[in-house]
Amino acid sequence: MNRFRKMYCRTFQTVFKIALPFLPYRKPKIVGSVKALPEILKKRRCENVLIITDAGIRKLGLTQRLEKVLAKNEIPYTIYDRTVANPTTENVAEAVELYRANDCRAIIGFGGGSSMDCAKATGARIAKPHQSLAKMKGILKVHKRLPLLIAIPTTAGTGSETTLAAVITDAQTRYKYAINDFPLIPRYAVLDPKVTLSLPPAITASTGMDALTHAVEAFIGNSTTYGTRKDALLAVKLIFENLDTVYNDGSNLDARRNMLHASFYAGCAFTKSYVGYVHAVAHSLGGQYNVPHGYANAVILPMVLEAYGSAVYKKLDKLAVEAGIADPEDSYEEGAKKFIQAIKDMKLRFHIGNTIPEIREEDIPKLAHYADKEANPLYPVPVLMNARELENFYYGLMEIVPDPQ
Repeated sequence: MNRFRKMYCRTFQTVFKIALPFLPYRKPKIVGSVKALPEILKKRRCENVLIITDAGIRKLGLTQRLEKVLAKNEIPYTIYDRTVANPTTENVAEAVELYRANDCRAIIGFGGGSSMDCAKATGARIAKPHQSLAKMKGILKVHKRLPLLIAIPTTAGTGSETTLAAVITDAQTRYKYAINDFPLIPRYAVLDPKVTLSLPPAITASTGMDALTHAVEAFIGNSTTYGTRKDALLAVKLIFENLDTVYNDGSNLDARRNMLHASFYAGCAFTKSYVGYVHAVAHSLGGQYNVPHGYANAVILPMVLEAYGSAVYKKLDKLAVEAGIADPEDSYEEGAKKFIQAIKDMKLRFHIGNTIPEIREEDIPKLAHYADKEANPLYPVPVLMNARELENFYYGLMEIVPDPQ
């Protein structure tokens, strides 16, 4: 990246960091069970609910406990279950139509990050009916208060139940973009381990590593605060202590609960301190090829950490010590390399590969352009890279050496 663009990016990030204490960040109120929701809905006079989920979640029967609780308390509800892995503008339009047709007053995002992102974007369109999602792309363009928004994560990974972001894919162009504004933060996050019990090991692993990516990228960036560093450290500790347990024994409720809390804290960290190039690359792959976001993050994470080099040694060493995989006596470089190797070992145990076979070489310049556009100047990464430099990650994910010209 040339010197002038670097100056622009760092100036932008510095201004944003200075503004952080004055911005209206908030954490959702944690609720421990779906059984507590009827009282919340009635208290807020939201007795007609739209539940946004996906067909897989519905087929697994994960929404049944919520449906029974609502029915028992005579709260009418409508279910939209056509959300896809990378939710599209079409999904949002269909959900908005259902919300209006059934005179709903609250939205529950039930599922992984896709369902919660779809729920947030639906709320944004309800709040601003005359503005397209594309015009809300970027930072602080929603402004208006959404209908009551409740998030029920069924995976311990996305952290979307805590964040101000909704990532949406344009149904026509396949361009994936983020909408970021404070009204998108859910009012309540239901961290109920029982709704995660049916998750298969592969999804448990990839979503857990998604949470790890959130915590790591938030921690190594240049816009951390005391609170986000504390949340990220706690998230990393909980993930290393519990992810293998839930992968091998999905019925362990305590470990499932700990992973939900790890995802929550990682979400709190990155919604304020942002992420980095791992996410930018993963988002471009999700938009172009529908690669699941958590899986893409898991594949890419160690590659990007190695590319940052010595700029992240000190911070990765601190994470390694917190996770119990390095000694305080280790040098920063030793601790950092132990941490990266621990991630690689984790991927191996969880059968997560090192390549993304969907990538086509002719798409790489466009993908790198999207990643560059998303990340710069917003993401306070430890080392700045332009589109040409980001192309190397895509070639690495194909195991192809780029043309040096």
